[in-house]
Amino acid sequence: MKPWLTRIGTAVGLGSDQDPDRREYRRSAVRIGLRVAVVSAALVVSVVALVVAYVAWQLTPAQQLERHGAEDVHVYLDTVDLLIAVLVVGGAAVVLAGVATWLIAARAVRPLAEAYRLQRTFVADASHELRTPLTVLSARVQQLQAMLPAASSERTVADELRTDTRALAEVVEDLLATAAGRTDEAAVAELDAGLAAAANDMAVLARDRQVHLVVTPGEGVLAVTPTQLRRCLVALVDNAVGHSPTGGAVWVENEVVGDRVVIRVRDEGQGITGIAPRRVFDRFAHGDAPATGGPTRTSNGIGLALVKDVAVRAGGDVRVERTGPSGTVFALTLPLAGVTGRRRRG
Repeated sequence: MKPWLTRIGTAVGLGSDQDPDRREYRRSAVRIGLRVAVVSAALVVSVVALVVAYVAWQLTPAQQLERHGAEDVHVYLDTVDLLIAVLVVGGAAVVLAGVATWLIAARAVRPLAEAYRLQRTFVADASHELRTPLTVLSARVQQLQAMLPAASSERTVADELRTDTRALAEVVEDLLATAAGRTDEAAVAELDAGLAAAANDMAVLARDRQVHLVVTPGEGVLAVTPTQLRRCLVALVDNAVGHSPTGGAVWVENEVVGDRVVIRVRDEGQGITGIAPRRVFDRFAHGDAPATGGPTRTSNGIGLALVKDVAVRAGGDVRVERTGPSGTVFALTLPLAGVTGRRRRG
């Protein structure tokens, strides 16, 4: 962004260039202004073309030799001066239209920028408040571990509980980083480790719902943090298990496509109904409840939105690849480590 655009953007209320969200809203306003300027330029070019055509027609011998009546009003214009005047006025109109539209768009998106800033502030505050109770919980779990014999089944559960507590603390830290707009350019995560962790996390839930969970091992190092990968996989598997019928199955498969890995989560649910599949990644979006009266495909409408946020920030994407009465397939695409940061979004 040019310095003078930054100063004008600040003047119209879009804030400092240090805020990535405000930068994005300012870019949107500039893009809108440029598009309107292009449309205005097309209209001006059309008008100039008509004027040129009219002048050329008036300069034909038939028009110049035409006889005029006594009541006719004669206006004499220099052709070159007329064309220059049309071009100057038209160019000024294009510039004024673009600037005016940009200023109007900038003011129009200012409430959106402020709302998004408040949302990030809330996430940061909530995550920060969770740090202390998580630290206390972790300390108590460690005390419990020390009190139990190393070879006992209770100690195994306590060890898993400590691992889950640590994972929850990492999620909180990741939320804080997201709220601050930070991205870890050196983030790497082993795909196989992430799949194994997600399978371990969701095994209890799948067993309780009598759903068979099948996770195919994978190879590769992804350009995300282990916490981000785990969050995405857990959310997608949780969604699939929650919408699978009793006795059904959920498959988690993966394949390398070029410089990316595509992870597919497939279930045997009733499919997405009552909402466009692309909208299931909107926050608080809900589809129709299944005929059995169970939960909707989008649950509370937050988990899939967070998956979309993590994937896009990493330079990947997530989408509904297929949905219908026989089940739904979600495809999560993430870049392999070593892909440059050009795909990352600020």
